Amino acid sequence: MPKGLSSTGGLTRCAWCGDDPLYVAYHDSEWGFPVRDETRLFEKISLEGFQSGLSWITILRKRENFRRAFAAFDVGRVARFTARDIQRLLGDAGIVRHRGKIESTINNARRFDAIVSACGSFANYVWQFEPDPRHRPRRLTWAALQRMTTTPESHALSKDLKRRGWSFIGPTAMYAFMQGTGLVNDHLHGCHTRTRVERQRLEDQ
Repeated sequence: MPKGLSSTGGLTRCAWCGDDPLYVAYHDSEWGFPVRDETRLFEKISLEGFQSGLSWITILRKRENFRRAFAAFDVGRVARFTARDIQRLLGDAGIVRHRGKIESTINNARRFDAIVSACGSFANYVWQFEPDPRHRPRRLTWAALQRMTTTPESHALSKDLKRRGWSFIGPTAMYAFMQGTGLVNDHLHGCHTRTRVERQRLEDQ
């Protein structure tokens, strides 16, 4: 078995999801599939901010709690959160209780509409940072993936969001965001999900 791949349930997958059923389901049905829905994009970029310094499985296990706490990531509702909501969230043991990350999520929600007004939708804005396929590895191996914790495109997205007043959107978090929302297909060659993701990406073009 090539490095970075493992076999669970008779299928070859990226090894990072292990055999945790929640993580396997996320790998097989979400990670890498193209996302254009505004609410899902806001949720993912917000959760990447909360993930900073933690493992993604920690956030994934708390995702339903985050959805409940943050009004299902309805951007308009989160933008109207007040100091009372911040105190409520700091007391919520079901989420990551980090004041800076909570305040950042609210701040980013308040700046969301400016991007929509300028670009037509948040999806239009995000997808303009999709890398040129010519700049991607021809064959994605574990070694190649390990070298791509950030990319020029994730730096560009991070820099532009910071210019627009967003926070907790560093280039590493933005590359993870790009992986999770399908701007790149980082399923390794040999993973059974890779071809499904590629097919979906072609259909969405």
